[in-house]
Amino acid sequence: MAKAAPRFTPGFRSRWTFAVLLCSAYALGVTNDLHTPARVEAGEAFSIPPEGSGQATFYLIGPDHVVKRTVELNSPIQVHAADVEAAGSYTAMLCRTECSVSRFDVRASHPALLSFFLHPSRVPVSTPGSIDATAFVFDRYWNLVAEPSAVDFRITPANGAEATKQLVSHNGIAWMRMDSGAHEGPVRVTATLGGAEEPRVIQQVAAEACGLRIKALPKGNSVTLESDPVKDCSGNPLPDGTIVSFTKFDAGGKSTVDVPIKKGIARTELSLKGPARISVACGVVLGNELAVNGRL
Repeated sequence: MAKAAPRFTPGFRSRWTFAVLLCSAYALGVTNDLHTPARVEAGEAFSIPPEGSGQATFYLIGPDHVVKRTVELNSPIQVHAADVEAAGSYTAMLCRTECSVSRFDVRASHPALLSFFLHPSRVPVSTPGSIDATAFVFDRYWNLVAEPSAVDFRITPANGAEATKQLVSHNGIAWMRMDSGAHEGPVRVTATLGGAEEPRVIQQVAAEACGLRIKALPKGNSVTLESDPVKDCSGNPLPDGTIVSFTKFDAGGKSTVDVPIKKGIARTELSLKGPARISVACGVVLGNELAVNGRL
């Protein structure tokens, strides 16, 4: 959920507003006897004690908007909850024949929302420290909450037992690194904070091939080569389309054919010029080597 766009009162649409108001205030004369709280929680309405009588112009200059309105000085000046939703530094200014200025801070409210990132989207199985899970803690106005907050992470694999882990955020961030599991398939990771819950899914895929083996079926001056089902060391089949390379050494020299796995198996046919040695590889993994006696 994106934070709402900054709000601006008509006529106050840039950072120059603050400079213009201060220049105007100093031209009229400035005092620091406007009494505001030193710190306010985001979304917390409060009032400023009245000063004198009659009417004056009240300005509230915040990090994302400016408020301007006419107020009666014989009653407290109300600062509405909607005027202090963004955390940061604020300046309150009351101007008549001269201006009174006060500055105060608005801090984030209680933790209420999460923004959660899970990286990468695909990861090989059985890879240590391959998954990053990062949660950002916000209040209900999307201010980052710097105070420590407990964030629960729930890891739910497609196969296997669910696991949970609780982390305490630092400066609004709760982060952990995880190992990928032994089995391919989707893994759901959910970050939870109170009533806020953000799920993400990562796809675990087969790792490098393991125990790669081929067999040969000679036929005249050619040979049909076929691999055993290609799997990783955890027994997960490598996806179709993964390239398996067959390399042949015979009287005609060296030649290599790249073949995609189909239905878990790589298969090809090679012509021969006399006896040949044939090897197989998938990525950085080498398989067995065969000697084939071809006929010239």
